[in-house]
Amino acid sequence: MAERDICRALAQRLRASRDTLVERWLERIAARVALRPNDIFPTEELLNHVPLLIDGVADYVERHDADIAGNAVVIAKARELGALRHGQGFDAYEILKEHEILNAILLSFSEEVIDEIAPGAAPGVVVRVLRRVSDALEIIREATAVHYLELTAARVNEREDRLRRFNRMVAHELKNHLSAIRGASDLLVEPWLDETQRGRFIEMVRSNTRELQHVLDNLESLSRMDSDARQNRNIMLPEAAREVVRRLRDQALAHSVVIRVAPSLPAVEVHAAAVELALANYISNAIKYADPARAERWVEIDGTFHALEAAGTGGELVVHVRDNGIGVPPEQREHLFQRFFRAQDDTVTADGTGLGLSIVRETMESLGGHAWAEFPDDGTTRFVFSLPSRREHDAAAAGITRSSEP
Repeated sequence: MAERDICRALAQRLRASRDTLVERWLERIAARVALRPNDIFPTEELLNHVPLLIDGVADYVERHDADIAGNAVVIAKARELGALRHGQGFDAYEILKEHEILNAILLSFSEEVIDEIAPGAAPGVVVRVLRRVSDALEIIREATAVHYLELTAARVNEREDRLRRFNRMVAHELKNHLSAIRGASDLLVEPWLDETQRGRFIEMVRSNTRELQHVLDNLESLSRMDSDARQNRNIMLPEAAREVVRRLRDQALAHSVVIRVAPSLPAVEVHAAAVELALANYISNAIKYADPARAERWVEIDGTFHALEAAGTGGELVVHVRDNGIGVPPEQREHLFQRFFRAQDDTVTADGTGLGLSIVRETMESLGGHAWAEFPDDGTTRFVFSLPSRREHDAAAAGITRSSEP
């Protein structure tokens, strides 16, 4: 057979066998990454990417004048594959291995086909045909990887910008507290102070010291999120809640506030540092803004796990911190998670410069979640955060039985 005839026959076989080739690829990828085969391409549209990519390889093999790099459909699908893998959390090594697997499958298939249809073909002809397959796959791999790296770079730039904003926030807050402590400390040595004035300045030092410690606790929690794998650990949600309650016990007692952990709190794994940071900020604020007119003051931690319908697709954990404090005036609610904003009431003035809630929001969003507040008609206040979960056993741990329907 002539080289062009071999190319044409191979292209036809590639198209005819593309479903089988896709199945082989999925099985081998699933064996290497922490995703079920159905999750590797979670929708029918995305699953259709691979046959289209194989069609592009077949076109390039069959038509010697074809330019796969100029095939807008194939390159677009390759870039969409890069975006999908970026969203699924693949690393660059997994991207390269994924295409290496596809390359091995198609080259092995092509060799088998050439041996079958042209057993006496000259080695040089075989090499040139296989090179066209390999060249097409390399262009597809490059388009996928480049778009993946573009998205990764954009995320890095976004995080760097967030870090710069965060550093400015922290510097501003630390300077405020240190200036207040230094000013009050300097005045305490003045001989003209009476006892009332001295007590006021001592309390100023104490309150700013407490807030300074709160900022440092936030920084410690955030540092654990970016540390090594041993510290960046997952723990059970009830365990995280109990740890935060233990840390805030003295503050709660000082304000006569009871902290309750609901028995229905889902027993699912969570990011320890992120969840403890969010709970500590929510509960600490609830204690600060406890209603002094109430005989019973309380804060309650509860949550739910919402499983997605299809098995293996994970779900969403939603955690609520509810309290019966003074609440938030309606005109101030939309500003709650803004940097440096503090809700104030005519009867209560709490320490702080409003860094905590903005940290919670940015931390949750960095993990793919959200943070917000709700104000039910019963007069309570509810601060909420959510986190996504791809772990199938989270649904089982939360007592959820999925339907067997796809």
